[in-house]
Amino acid sequence: MFTGITQGLFPVNTVLKQEGLLHYTVVLNQNLVKDLKLGASVAIDGVCQTVVSINGFEIGFDAMLETLSKTTLSELAINKKVSVERSISLGDEIGGHEVSGHVFEKGEIIAKKNTDNNLCLTIQCSGKCFAFIKPKGFIAVDGSSLTVGVVNKAQHSFEVYLIPETLRVTNFANKKVGDHVNLEPDMKTMILVETIQSHFADIYHRLEKLENQLKVK
Repeated sequence: MFTGITQGLFPVNTVLKQEGLLHYTVVLNQNLVKDLKLGASVAIDGVCQTVVSINGFEIGFDAMLETLSKTTLSELAINKKVSVERSISLGDEIGGHEVSGHVFEKGEIIAKKNTDNNLCLTIQCSGKCFAFIKPKGFIAVDGSSLTVGVVNKAQHSFEVYLIPETLRVTNFANKKVGDHVNLEPDMKTMILVETIQSHFADIYHRLEKLENQLKVK
């Protein structure tokens, strides 16, 4: 589990592409490798990854085919910087919202607007993902906990606003229109929406069954 509070940008040091698997390493700092163990969970650009090797500050991860198809980890390259967050421990403050690191899909940046004090990104996603995105709700974008701003139902897009501190520890300032980002809608919203959808689908099927019975009579 993560909080969505990114702990900084760190460079990818190696990338090894294999059949259905990508092995890569990221060079962290002393604070982030402290007490880090094999098998621990670390969020890389919002994707929950398992530590498979530790060599000083260089930490290794494996991304399987399913992960590569749904996330931006397939775009990793040597020297590219990624956002990193260690998993939370019991008693840690949750400064953002609960984030699992299980990315729903990739979204596409379709507009970028700079203002004096922040950056506004407009992100487009699928209709399935958009169903879980609500104004003033939470969403994790590349692992960063953000508040949803204006939404556009017609184009399945939404806005997020980045303050200077967020821009300092993430890649958002360097993102361009057409770039992809990892999206994880708020789990509580997803559960609520799916529960309601399931409830009304059940009612519809019952009414449909009743209608068919009446026709037979």
